[in-house]
Amino acid sequence: MKKISYTEALAQIVRDDPRYDEQAYLFIREALDYTIQKLEKPTEGPGRHVSGAELLNGIRDYAIQEFGPMAMRVLAHWGIHSCEDFGEMVFNLVDKGILGKTENDTRQDFEGGYDFQEAFRSPFRSTASRSSQPRVQQSSPSA
Repeated sequence: MKKISYTEALAQIVRDDPRYDEQAYLFIREALDYTIQKLEKPTEGPGRHVSGAELLNGIRDYAIQEFGPMAMRVLAHWGIHSCEDFGEMVFNLVDKGILGKTENDTRQDFEGGYDFQEAFRSPFRSTASRSSQPRVQQSSPSA
């Protein structure tokens, strides 16, 4: 079986599941790289694995860094409205062999991660009215 390129796989994903813009998948890949670097994970091997909770936190931080107060609007433009959407996209990438997963990784890891309003609006409110940034609870350490 011929292995398809990243570009071809991405085109197939968007064709098969048009809920999310192609740019959203490119963003997810960049956010994963950002998360790996931020967590100081190895560049290869089993220690590189990022849990769903770690990835959700990294996606949020990367979106805020890249898009600032427009983060939620950009994500919505791409079809992303909840953490569950991130999970759907990650598993679309897994299904095409672009990303890997462990036997413990599931779409449910992305359910109820954080409220988008709070995650993407709170960092830009005045200091007096801002609550701490929401964090996704880690269910177990992941290597």
